Amino acid sequence: MGSKERNDRSYARRGCVDLAAVESTLVDVRQLRPHLWHWTAPHPDWTPEEGGADGWEREVGSYAIVEGDELVLFDPLAPGDDSDDAERFWRALDRDVEGHGAPHVLLTVFWHARSSQAIAERYPGTRVWAHEPAAEEIRKRTMVTDTYPAGDTLPGGVEPLETTRAGEVLFWVPRHGAVVAGDVLLGTPDGGVRRCPDSWLGGRTTPAEVDDELRTLLDRPVEALLLTHGEPLLDGARAALDAALG
Repeated sequence: MGSKERNDRSYARRGCVDLAAVESTLVDVRQLRPHLWHWTAPHPDWTPEEGGADGWEREVGSYAIVEGDELVLFDPLAPGDDSDDAERFWRALDRDVEGHGAPHVLLTVFWHARSSQAIAERYPGTRVWAHEPAAEEIRKRTMVTDTYPAGDTLPGGVEPLETTRAGEVLFWVPRHGAVVAGDVLLGTPDGGVRRCPDSWLGGRTTPAEVDDELRTLLDRPVEALLLTHGEPLLDGARAALDAALG
């Protein structure tokens, strides 16, 4: 075994993610727990009209976990190519891929394809996973290598949980007792959580149906809510979810 291979395997066993080495005023990367990272970046398509009580804010979140030798990215957004942060971000992710292999990309909803295509093009062997009912919409935004039904076990031991909101899944990460949420659960200015606005449901489901569905999360040992719109909740996550659903 060559020294590079030994170093790479040692890196993988440590469960390191080098994204945390990105120093930036625009991209905020932090380790939430061992093997779990969160970063934020400004969404390139955001306009002020997108904000407000029934909207979403410019800064959006992405997550990474390492489980065994697998690097899993959730709704990943890289900084724009014209930003000072892009080169630092990509170099850090290059080192992560060198240590763990090409990533698996899991998307909560087709709107969150974000930088999936760029990641897949940069790292041969990247696998982009799509929930079967959403695969057609996701393919309009990024390549897809794998599809899955709800209930499958995905890379990193992640379990997808189907929602009645069209094209959206939640991800259950057992190692961390964490729920990764795209649009159906949003952060609040005071650090809490709320269900998405009724206007986001598209008439295919009702607020009551979504609330009932989300309450089933409380049957799980929820320790963390990993929100892609809003701050992650690591303390009191279960209580915050219970309060949000009345």
